[in-house]
Amino acid sequence: MTTDRSDVYTRITDQIIAELEKGVRPWLKPWNAEHAAGRITRPLRAGGEPYKGINVLMLWMSAQAQGFAAPIWMTFNQAKGLGACVKKGAKGSLVVYANHVTKTETGDDGEEAERDIYFMKGYTVFNVEQVEGLPAHFYATAAPQLDPVQRIEAADLFFANTGADIRHGGNRAYYAGEPDTIQMPPFVSFKDAESYCATLAHELTHWTKHAGRLDRDFGRKAFGDEGYAREELVAEIGSAFLACDLELTPEPREDHASYLDHWLKVLKEDKRAIFQAAAYAQKAADYLHGLQPKLES
Repeated sequence: MTTDRSDVYTRITDQIIAELEKGVRPWLKPWNAEHAAGRITRPLRAGGEPYKGINVLMLWMSAQAQGFAAPIWMTFNQAKGLGACVKKGAKGSLVVYANHVTKTETGDDGEEAERDIYFMKGYTVFNVEQVEGLPAHFYATAAPQLDPVQRIEAADLFFANTGADIRHGGNRAYYAGEPDTIQMPPFVSFKDAESYCATLAHELTHWTKHAGRLDRDFGRKAFGDEGYAREELVAEIGSAFLACDLELTPEPREDHASYLDHWLKVLKEDKRAIFQAAAYAQKAADYLHGLQPKLES
């Protein structure tokens, strides 16, 4: 079942706004409640491929709202194709995909030109806990976390492999674009190693915006303006994606509580803003993963 494209942006944005108005950042929700499957994972398609971008946020929110621990989602027809059936009365969850139509337009000079128009379409998926009769492996819980030492070592190696110039000192964490450096407070000033790593993941997401990397620019001119709010939204979501991938817990920084009003203003004025932010966050996470050494097969 698909959802009318004119409605998708509004439906999803309104859900995000409702959470933010309660003071809840939806991208942190999986870590704010007990998670029966152990570690936090990205939502997975029936074939095991991870969802990306806005769909990660939407399915995290839905899983928390309905109490699902399993990470796998599928359509009604996929369940049917596996000889299973969706439980009666089960409430599906919305995911989206990009689509486009090509229109032929006639210019002022009388010449015809084709133009691609891109948009989002939505369809419904169900968590495997809403499906009966699936093969047993669909119901298996997520693999347990690595022990804390292994997780921090893996994160440290991930950060080192990016090649970012990371410096330490002072009492603020930030990315400075002009010298192209990340400034971090001394390691001992953090409550634990995981908090340090989670904060660095946030700053590394900012680091990807440099013109020599992803060239991401929202026109920021001053602290708290729209461009600033949009970039911080990308970094918040991007760091949540990285935290999930690296088996870390995101660090809700106190200075970011003041951004809520700015984010709400942006989202209320632009129903596509959260889609854009999630897409840029996904590109940032993918870019950082792309800097890691390739494993030999």
